Parts: sequence; C-alpha cells; structure tokens
Amino acid sequence: MPTVNIGLLAHVDAGKTSLTERLLFDTGAIGRLGSVDAGSTQTDTGDIERSRGITIRSAVAPFQTGDLQVNLIDTPGHADFVAEVERALGVLDGAVLLLSAVEGVQAHTRVLMRILRGLRLPTLIFVNKIDRSGARPPEVLDRMRRTLWPYLLPMGSVEDAGTADARVTPLPPHDARAAEILAEHDDALLEDLVVGRTPGAARLEAAVATQTAAAVLHPVFYGSALGGQGVGDLIEGIRRYLPVPPTGDGQVRGTVFAIEPGPAGERVAYLRLRSGELRARERVTYRRHEPGGGTAQRTEQITALRVVTPGPATGKPLMAGDIARVRGLSGVRVGDRIGPLPPESAACFPPPSLETLVRPTPRRDAARLRAALVRLADEDPLIQARVTQDGATSLLLYGEVQKEVIAARLEREFGVVAVFEPSTPVYTERPAGTGAAFELMNHRRGVPDFWATVGLRVEPGTPGSGVSFLREVELGALPAAFDRAIEESVHETLGQGLYGWPVTDCAVTLTHSGFGGPVSTAADFRGLTPLVLMDALRLAGTHVYEPCHSFELEIPAETLGPVGARLAALGARLHGSASRGTAWLVEGEIPAGAVHAFQRELPGLSHGEGAWWSTPSGDRPVGGVPPTRERTDGNPLDREAYLRHLAAR
Repeated sequence: MPTVNIGLLAHVDAGKTSLTERLLFDTGAIGRLGSVDAGSTQTDTGDIERSRGITIRSAVAPFQTGDLQVNLIDTPGHADFVAEVERALGVLDGAVLLLSAVEGVQAHTRVLMRILRGLRLPTLIFVNKIDRSGARPPEVLDRMRRTLWPYLLPMGSVEDAGTADARVTPLPPHDARAAEILAEHDDALLEDLVVGRTPGAARLEAAVATQTAAAVLHPVFYGSALGGQGVGDLIEGIRRYLPVPPTGDGQVRGTVFAIEPGPAGERVAYLRLRSGELRARERVTYRRHEPGGGTAQRTEQITALRVVTPGPATGKPLMAGDIARVRGLSGVRVGDRIGPLPPESAACFPPPSLETLVRPTPRRDAARLRAALVRLADEDPLIQARVTQDGATSLLLYGEVQKEVIAARLEREFGVVAVFEPSTPVYTERPAGTGAAFELMNHRRGVPDFWATVGLRVEPGTPGSGVSFLREVELGALPAAFDRAIEESVHETLGQGLYGWPVTDCAVTLTHSGFGGPVSTAADFRGLTPLVLMDALRLAGTHVYEPCHSFELEIPAETLGPVGARLAALGARLHGSASRGTAWLVEGEIPAGAVHAFQRELPGLSHGEGAWWSTPSGDRPVGGVPPTRERTDGNPLDREAYLRHLAAR
C-alpha cells in the first residue's frame, strides 16, 4: 500500500489535536473521538501535554483512505517548541496548514508558511472552527492571500458561518474561477482562456494536483474539527492532491526524527525510511554531524521494529515511505541518518534566543540533574546544556513555556526538583575585521607548552553563513587526527568569543601548521588552537548582537499611546501600524529579552483586550557597552589562566 507522510502545522489553539482526532475517527482508525479537555486524545499522550492541553512532542497517527495510508504527524503549535516542528519537516511529503476561522492568520502562521514555501512542500490549508461565534471565512481567505500566498484555491464555500448550523458546500476544482487561478502557473491553460477555449474538467483537476505537488498552488478547505463539517473534503483532498513519494534507489536511507523512552527506559526511535528496506535483527550504521564540526557514526543491531500502521502489528519489514518505532539503537539521537550523511543544512528556524541557569533542590542532586538534562538533550539537541564555573547548568530556550515544561518533566520523569533563574538573552558576536595569529613550536628555547604549530586567520563571513573552516596549508601536511583536532577545536572555541557569546558569520583559515614527529599528539593541537584563535579574534575585534522577535499586536485604539510608549521604553522598533475598525494593528521588532515582560504588562496597558503574537527573527547590533557572559572554557584570552585550566583537567 502506498504511504504518504504529512504534517499538521498551526498556531497554538487552532485545533490541531482536535482535527487529528476527527481524521482518525472519520477514517475508522479509532472508535471514539478523544477530547483535549478530557485528556483522552491519541497524540497528546504525556501527562504534561494532557494537563496543559498543548502539543509538546511530535506524534505519529496513521489512518487509511481508499488504497492510501496516511501517517499524520501532529506537531507542536506553540512557538516555544519550534525545534520539534523543524525535525518533523525533514520527513514530510506534504503538509496541512491549519488556521482558525475566528483568529485568522497569526504571526506564527506566517512563519510556518514561509518555511513550507521555502521547502516547496506540497501544502493544503484547512480553515477550522467555521461554527464558532466570530468566524469570518471570507475575511480570513482575503488575509491569507495578502499575507501568506496569493495563489489559493477555495475548495468549498461556507454558509451560516459562526453558528451551529454552519455547513460547507464543495466547489468544483474545474470551473471558470479555478481556471483563472490555475492559469497563473500554466501558460498553455492561459492561452486557452485568452482565445476562448474552455478547458475540460479532467485537465483542470490534473492541473490542481500538479500545481499542488509543485507547491505553487494551495487548495483551501473549510470545516470544523469538533463538528465534523468539511473534514471529509479534506481527507479526499489529501488523497487526490498530496503526492506519494518515490521509493528511492534501493539503498537504505532514513532519518530519525523523534525519540521516546520505552517501558524499560530504553530509547525508541521514530525512523522514516526514504529508500531501501529494513528488518528486525539487521545491523545498521547511523551518522550525525557533530556540533563542533566533523561527523560521528555508530553501528548497532535493531532488536525490534514495528511499522506504524492503522491496523494491528504484522511484523512487516520497514519499506521506503514508511515510519517505524525502532529499538536497539542505544546511542541514537534525533536527526541521525541511516545511510549516507547529507551536507549540513541551515536550520529552518532561528536558534534559541534565551538562556536560563538551573540548579537542583537540594544541591546534592546536581549529578542527577545533569544526567536528566543529557536524556532530554537526546530528544531536543537545541537544549545545549553547559556547566558554569559555580556548578549551575545553563540551558538554551525559546520561551518561558518551554522552561515550565522542562521543569515539570524533570520532576515527573526524573524526580529532580529544579529552580530556574530568570531568562536572559543569548547574544552573538561577529568579527569586526580581520585578524591573524600563529604560534611556532620552538623547543630550542626549552620545552614548548604544546608540540604543535598553528596559524589562523579570522575574517567576517556573509550574513547567515555561520562558521566556515578553510585551509591555506596543503591538505595532508598534517596527520588526519591533528588536522581534525584543529578544525573541531575552532568550532568549539567560537562558542565563546571576546565577550563570552557564540561567534558566527565568520571564516577561519588555517595558515600555518607543523608537528614534531612522534612527540606531537592531537591533544597538543586541541590545546593550542584556542590560544591562537582567540589572539586572532582579539586583533579582528567583534561586535555584539542582541536577538530579536518580530511581533504583531492588536490593541484598542485608545490604548495606542501608552502601549507605544512602553514598547519604545523596552527597545522595540515599530515597522508599521494600521487601523482596523476600533482597533489598531501594530507590527515591529523587539529585543527577545523584553518579550516576556511586555506580555505580562499588556493586559493592564490594553484593558485586557490586547492580542500579541511574536516569533524569533534575527538580531541587531547592541549599542553602548557590550554585555558579557561568564566563560567556561578556561579563558584562552589569558594564557596563564588557560594553561592552569588545562593542567587542572
């Protein structure tokens, strides 16, 4: 049976989990509808998800429509959990973007659509809650065309919107209205319309499928997940318009996109297979890009494999296009690849922009806390825990909700009570110019600190380029282990720049290298590289940048003055504002560290009527004295302190 893997994406409270329940129920995959309020849904299975009524982890829910199996991946909608969304996107064949007919297009909806458009992922749109008071389908469609993508094809019309009697009347995808929209990306069809030839229904139907698969057209469906209206049309749209992926070339290739603990505490990996075939008891090699540069791989035996299927488990092998729950891969992490490792690609979403320090209560549980955070990092590599000099642990976050969820999971799953300090922004550094430094191994003046020669040049890179490592010395002039030690140390060292913040958008070039026969070791190069690199970076200088969020804010007209004044005091920059009846819509940019404070104050400033949406959106230079962060690398800017640090390890 062919299989298509689709994601369900939306802003928070759009009704994703309810729609998942309805899709499963209407296709016979489950016998009764679950309820978010009652905590009885299929995909939000964790205690925290049930108690909060939000999706935190991606979950796979299979169903069958006709001769097609659909694996529906329910992803988090809250902006604090965009890392989960990013992982899911890598294994999808298509997507359903969900909006509310009441709230309409939200800031996070626009972010998701930009990502889907950038990936050219075939996407259907479902406008939910047509039976809710305040539903306005025509206005929502108009705003979608203005803010998301102009080429949208409504597949139905809504009557009695905003009432319990709301219903959807299907619209044929082969009338004159559809032909005009389809002709925007079909020159032959446009020519037919210009000369007055009427295209046939089959041709227009095929054009809808072709343009949806190419992600230049997005069919729009209307309905209600709770009431069931329009959901059957969406199911038919999934079957007709989302393309089934090719089965590949037979070479085993797959991606691990989620990990959950098994009943005995073992790791259970969710694996999407792109090509080939896998069975239980086979040995597989999985690979990953390491954060400090380079790659790692490990070979283990699959002890158990269960393919996700709407029916009972059958012991069938994992085929191309399928998803399976795999046991036996004890070292596997989210993002690992089975088969050849592709080049590193840029993340779809910005990295976390907030940092918090966490300490256990009592302090003697520090080791248990670190062990628990290592386990959580297997599920969410962006946590990036690091131990500070006073014994606390630093965590990277997207927002305060994520902090609360981590605290709850530490207590419920690991028995560790943790205290979190207030979150602070994670700044970044970029080189201000070019700097070069080198250190020669000269044992004639005595025993050198390091039996190694290293020379490095640091210069600015293009915005968004990250860190690149280049060589002017001939590749092979050093043993591979020494060369690898330099490159990995460069990436690790740039985690803390002149002011203690991560350095990005720079190019580091190896200009000198040398070793002393059998005396030199890789440890010499790992120890020397940070000293040389920080000398070069000191000569180049760095600028510090603060992370920002883009925001949309809707407030009563009479509160525009005080709200605008408070935003300005918090460092926000307004990009525009527009009147919307008795309200104002304000758009702008605000420092990430000020978001939570403003959200707390907004109800008082707006008489309880303000609505706020924000999402991470790049950074901007810091004015005045740059902020600093405590170093945990022994401080290679101070040679004596750094050497004492190495000696004490």
